[in-house]
Amino acid sequence: MKNIVVLVSGGGTNLQALIDAQESGLIRNGKITCVISSKADAYALERAKKHGIKTRILIRKDYPDVTEYSRDMLKALEEEKADLVVYAGFMTILDELVTKAMPNKMMNVHPALIPSFCGKGYYGLRVHEEALAKGVKLTGATVHFVTEVCDGGPIILQKAVEVHDDDTPEILQRRVMEQAEWKILPQAVSLFCEDRLEVKDNKVYVR
Repeated sequence: MKNIVVLVSGGGTNLQALIDAQESGLIRNGKITCVISSKADAYALERAKKHGIKTRILIRKDYPDVTEYSRDMLKALEEEKADLVVYAGFMTILDELVTKAMPNKMMNVHPALIPSFCGKGYYGLRVHEEALAKGVKLTGATVHFVTEVCDGGPIILQKAVEVHDDDTPEILQRRVMEQAEWKILPQAVSLFCEDRLEVKDNKVYVR
């Protein structure tokens, strides 16, 4: 049974999708053992507590730079014996100190079809605002392994979502979460825990 540590910063809707998947048996051979938040008032912490999941708080603003923060984060992950680390609305880009210590053991969900609308600064509603401004007919979500390059790691799963003519960024954001993010993130986590993901030449193969 693999230990899954989830990193959060806000409301925790993706965390809730993972908890629901775990409780319904969709995540095999893995269990969420700890949720670590970069903010003390993140509602995601309440979601974890309601389901009896251990929580820790590591406030980003308490640190002078990302390197110091990353050092303590890595220490926390080691203490929690994390086999897999999942970014679920975690708003800090950690130093390569962490990603190099846990290669292909950290994953993130991004609300677009990478390589579209991704990279530094592309998070939250901005992703959907840009998609609508470009007039794309399809958007979606991507689960990828985390590397030192923001949104640049090997792609694990993607799911497309239709864009409607009357969409607002908020409506599109909700549809992408419901139809893509909340489905492929638990799926990717389960595949990892079942040892079914293989990375070769920056590509992920599902065995």
